[in-house]
Amino acid sequence: MENFDIAVIGSGPGGYVAAIRSAQLGYKTVIIEKYDTLGGTCTNVGCIPTKALLDSTHHYSEAHHQFKEHGINLDRIELDFSQMYKRKSEVVSKNTDGLNFLMSKNKITRIQGTAGFVNNTTLQVVNDTEKVMITAENYIIATGSKPSVLPGVEIDKRRIITSTEALALKGKPKSMVIIGGGVIGVEMASIFNRIGTQVTILEYADHLIAAMDHELGKSLQRILKKEGIDIRLNQAVYKAENTGSAAKVFFKDQKGIENELEAEYILVAVGRSPYTKDLGLENTGVELDHRGFIRVNEKNQTNIPTIYAIGDVIGGVMLAHKAEEEGVFVAETINGQKRHIHYDRIPSVVYTWPEVASVGYTEEYLKKNNIAYNVGKFPFSASARARASMDSDGFSKVLVDPKYGEILGIHIIGARAADLIAQGVIAQEYEVTAEDMFRISYAHPTYSETLKEAYLIASGQGAVNI
Repeated sequence: MENFDIAVIGSGPGGYVAAIRSAQLGYKTVIIEKYDTLGGTCTNVGCIPTKALLDSTHHYSEAHHQFKEHGINLDRIELDFSQMYKRKSEVVSKNTDGLNFLMSKNKITRIQGTAGFVNNTTLQVVNDTEKVMITAENYIIATGSKPSVLPGVEIDKRRIITSTEALALKGKPKSMVIIGGGVIGVEMASIFNRIGTQVTILEYADHLIAAMDHELGKSLQRILKKEGIDIRLNQAVYKAENTGSAAKVFFKDQKGIENELEAEYILVAVGRSPYTKDLGLENTGVELDHRGFIRVNEKNQTNIPTIYAIGDVIGGVMLAHKAEEEGVFVAETINGQKRHIHYDRIPSVVYTWPEVASVGYTEEYLKKNNIAYNVGKFPFSASARARASMDSDGFSKVLVDPKYGEILGIHIIGARAADLIAQGVIAQEYEVTAEDMFRISYAHPTYSETLKEAYLIASGQGAVNI
């Protein structure tokens, strides 16, 4: 039995970052992963392959709909579905190879297998050939999450699928119904709609991407509908069935009127649930909340002081970069450092086109809590850069405290919003005012100028540029 200073269970973004930072701080570190490759959901069947396909399908869509206006004439545009998916797999492989290198570089022991606690200090790791017992002074649980399911909707991985199976299809679907209009749902809808799949989104709420500022969801809905996606809000799905060569989904609207749709695939994208199966937490006394997430304190400690948990398995916003922050935080906390994570300053991003990004308070939150604010909003259609690139959909919106100019929230739907939001994170993290933000120099022409104009408007001045 080998003893380690820190044992990390799970190798997703939270886990591998926690292991690397622990090793950098001088701890003898082991990382345990049940799959053959490192990287978890994000690297293998989530963030990375999805973004690869989003980029590929975006290029394909532009070739069809925009190249001619740019003066680029192509005689024939063909979709090679197999090559598109092959490239996606190659991108994933390069990322996992990079993680293997980082483990080796930082002298982190790697054990493949399913980890389960025997007690508070001992872990058993089981794989196809052996059982390994280890002990550690501290454990970090980073096992992530899995797709959630709906009552009456059984995931058979053939016709009724999740995003995981959608990323491994062998051919282009003719039609697809996506249950859920959150981040995963709209990204999957964009991928398949662009390559000619007839896509329908069924969403229970009254707007898309419900966790973000509602104006973003309404704007995204208009854009996706314009692109040909059938979006049906206020729909409660209660059953789905595999019919052999297709699948049917059954749902009710607000008035209780029943309806059904048939498609080649039904893709379930209704969120994610914590992955705690086979962890042996019952042998430790680690507490779970009523939804099955691991309970932690402000230090990410469970009720067992030597066992920590990070990422999706503890709930909150389920984002790779949130898990990464927690991975560094826990390693440095074990090291005696005093760090803090501002969860309200962690950005959220949707990689549709245009992209959607947000950080800080939403307008709905400020209204609900009677917090005074000014709004500054500037459309991409008034941006010279956006017009030059034919990316004029969307806007930048900032919410600002009227007394001190504190930036309360930044919400963007537009080209490169995923990159632009970093500016907003800096502004909030260092409590920069709206006036500070509009007085700095912005390169012209750039998409970032939409933010400058929004800061000006929120501060009571008019726009000065295009």
